[in-house]
Amino acid sequence: MIIEAIKKFLHGDVLTDETTLQKYSHDTSLFEIKPEAVVFPKDSSDIKGLVRFVRERRAIDSSEKIYLTPRSAGSDMTGGPLGESLVLDFTKYFNHILEIGDLLNSSGGESEGYALVEPGVFYRDFDRATREKDYFMPSYPASRELCAVGGMTANDAGGEKTLAYGKTHDYVMQLKVVLSDGEECVLKPLTKKELEEKMQSRNFEGETYRKMYDLLERNYDTVKAAKPRVSKNSAGYNLWDVWDRQTFDLTKLFVGSQGTLGIITEIKFRLVRPKKHSALLIIFLKDMASLAKVVLKVLTHKPESFESYDDHTLKIAVRYFTDMLKIMGARNVFSLALQFLPEFFMMLSGGVPKLILEAEFTGDSEEEIYKKARAAEKDLYKSGVKTRIAKDDREEQKYWTIRRESFNLLRHHVHGKQTAPFIDDIVVRPELLPEFLPKLNAIMNQYDLTYTIAGHIGNGNFHIIPLMNLKDQQSKKIILELSEKVYQLVIEFQGSIDGEHNDGLIRSPYLEKMFGKEVYKLFEETKQIFDPLNIFNPGKKVHSDLAYALAHLKRE
Repeated sequence: MIIEAIKKFLHGDVLTDETTLQKYSHDTSLFEIKPEAVVFPKDSSDIKGLVRFVRERRAIDSSEKIYLTPRSAGSDMTGGPLGESLVLDFTKYFNHILEIGDLLNSSGGESEGYALVEPGVFYRDFDRATREKDYFMPSYPASRELCAVGGMTANDAGGEKTLAYGKTHDYVMQLKVVLSDGEECVLKPLTKKELEEKMQSRNFEGETYRKMYDLLERNYDTVKAAKPRVSKNSAGYNLWDVWDRQTFDLTKLFVGSQGTLGIITEIKFRLVRPKKHSALLIIFLKDMASLAKVVLKVLTHKPESFESYDDHTLKIAVRYFTDMLKIMGARNVFSLALQFLPEFFMMLSGGVPKLILEAEFTGDSEEEIYKKARAAEKDLYKSGVKTRIAKDDREEQKYWTIRRESFNLLRHHVHGKQTAPFIDDIVVRPELLPEFLPKLNAIMNQYDLTYTIAGHIGNGNFHIIPLMNLKDQQSKKIILELSEKVYQLVIEFQGSIDGEHNDGLIRSPYLEKMFGKEVYKLFEETKQIFDPLNIFNPGKKVHSDLAYALAHLKRE
């Protein structure tokens, strides 16, 4: 009866066939949750109608299991876009790039760009369109060919360019969102005067501003002190960046909220000019002992990105190098395959490095970038570290492809086991790595696991992806034990359990452990202010249930 009632007012589509429901039961996490229906809203009036419908049902019976879970590309690794009720797919209709233009600086000259875009636009299409105007939005994750901008915004994505450019919240200028009263509003930075005017409104939006201002002002010092002391964080609600007693900006809160506070219908991004040239310095470490020293030395030369992957990842790339060639768009397979000869010889000789680091230097001239890369290489040479500078774009592409595609190669080729991202996004400050990494390795060595480690080494951000048989009851035990141990270690080092992938089903249960009871209660209060009837993606960020999550591990 619910589905039929929705169909009466919806302009878009509602599907309940088994094939569709199975497809939307998964993202790229280790969970499986079957929705009651998948809704493809066509426009903002559909979103508003759905919110009002669900709100009215919940107002009548708060125990009724009906709620809205937004979803874009489904590349999430946390179970964030999974739900038992109504999943809203934005990629079918909310997939338009509305406008790309120039911003003017204070002197009237062009400095940066902007784009108005709907949340269902795939980043690969968005990137192509912005680069035609000589702009780009640099916070893309490794899943740049798969993800959509709505998911990037909902997770506060950050990837290989975060070191120099920051995360998605640094590029969101404005949002259109539908709040829990079913009305669409615009969120953007407000001056004190604009905030006072907004708080005078007697509608739900005005009430939300009044309550959030009160929460942040009452707890100002507590909130500011709660900000994780690392360069990347997607854990919890980003309360600390909303109000600095000069500017009040709710976009900072909505970015990274995983669809738990309202539904985003339009995003205005700030765009930047890409650098014209790049040089890639590849660093081969035979052990972890010198890692922190190497990282800190390279960072003094200010690379635009600084990435890493381990020997397991390299071996996977060599094992499935024909797939790598396809990903790289090889036309001359023989000439491209020759590029993998050094890796083949390393494996045959047993000389595989423990860790491979990639430092990318960019600039507006080749002279500039190679000067930076050679200076960094010279600095490392004194320490006896093996390095090389990629000779051309094709060789650079090889190393980038290994870094970006290892997770997908694991997912598609390993039989009997699955990729299990549950400690996949930890962050500590780079200067703490000499003390942190041996302790992390000691924990990992307690378990007989095959896993890869890749990440954004310049930010101290590591992605650890084990392979596991989730049908084995022992897997649940390992997930619980290892999560507890690794997260406790990260917290002891004042890091974040979640740099960019967000919380979802897998990490939300640990947010109180990371932030403490006082701050966690502020997260709960924030959810209550925006979503008093709990209609938006429940069980994520707050009121999560680890037992529920583990009960929904993938069966296949």
